[in-house]
Amino acid sequence: MPVKPPLYDATAVRPSWTDLPPGLRSAIAARLGAPVTAARIAGAGFTRGFAALLSTGDGSSVFVKAAARTDQPRLVDWYAREAAVLARLPTGLPVPRLRWTLTAADWYAIGLDAVHGRTPDLPWAPATLAATLAGYAEVASALVHPPAELVGLGLPHLADLARDDILWWGEVAAGREPAPPLPAPVRGRLPELVALESRLPGYAAAGTGLIHGDLRLDNVLIDGHGRAWLCDWTWLCHGPAWFDLVTLLITGYASGLDADGLFAGHPAAAGAPPDALDVTLAALAGYFLTTAAAAPATASPQIRQHHRWSGEQASAWLATRQGWI
Repeated sequence: MPVKPPLYDATAVRPSWTDLPPGLRSAIAARLGAPVTAARIAGAGFTRGFAALLSTGDGSSVFVKAAARTDQPRLVDWYAREAAVLARLPTGLPVPRLRWTLTAADWYAIGLDAVHGRTPDLPWAPATLAATLAGYAEVASALVHPPAELVGLGLPHLADLARDDILWWGEVAAGREPAPPLPAPVRGRLPELVALESRLPGYAAAGTGLIHGDLRLDNVLIDGHGRAWLCDWTWLCHGPAWFDLVTLLITGYASGLDADGLFAGHPAAAGAPPDALDVTLAALAGYFLTTAAAAPATASPQIRQHHRWSGEQASAWLATRQGWI
């Protein structure tokens, strides 16, 4: 039976402000210049790191992420990578800017500009998705020719990430990975799925710019003016902007919107290979379905539901486009 989507604004399992070590709380308050009077824990996301909008008595606010260096070293690396990216992104984009980083009480924390917004609802409201696509058009245009200091971080290439982490159907076909339960639309289509996904590294290698690398509904905030802000910049990499577009539009397809038309009409899809959408959907379907049962214990339990549902939606979209259903 198909799974339901998770509640994307309530997927996270995070510590509270009072769970943090007193030394870290004191260091953050000192950086803010005033005691923290309120902490709104972020409900979106799939990690167990601290993430909250902190407010002080003087009316200022900052968004803080933090992780323990001993117990959560991978998260510390992710937050440090995001801080390095945010410090070098071009200005003027709909992206929360980095304010500071600090280490205290054996924890690492980053402070970002506060965005007073909300995670979009599913199904997408057409106007909200349009605002998000417009925000991504700004970002994609700015990253076609990224600044040297950003490129100098030695960011990974999507083509290499695809070979190492995304391509799963070939592994399943070769017997190196167990076959996941297949949604009805793609049952019996393993040869076609292998052939489609195998083209992704070659296509991804042609991308000259940088992409977000993890553009999902729960990495978007819509502010009070209806503007979309793109968050969580840990996975910036070299690649074609149309890949980000597909990862975002899977939820657009699931919402019953014209995802084909939205993809074709977006600036990020200009110049994409004719089958880029199908190739990416095949690869993402394999990645999500195969990894749905293997989520790490350090992640939110709802990541498995997210992966399974995302894989089912990518499969259905691909099967519809291919005429399999």
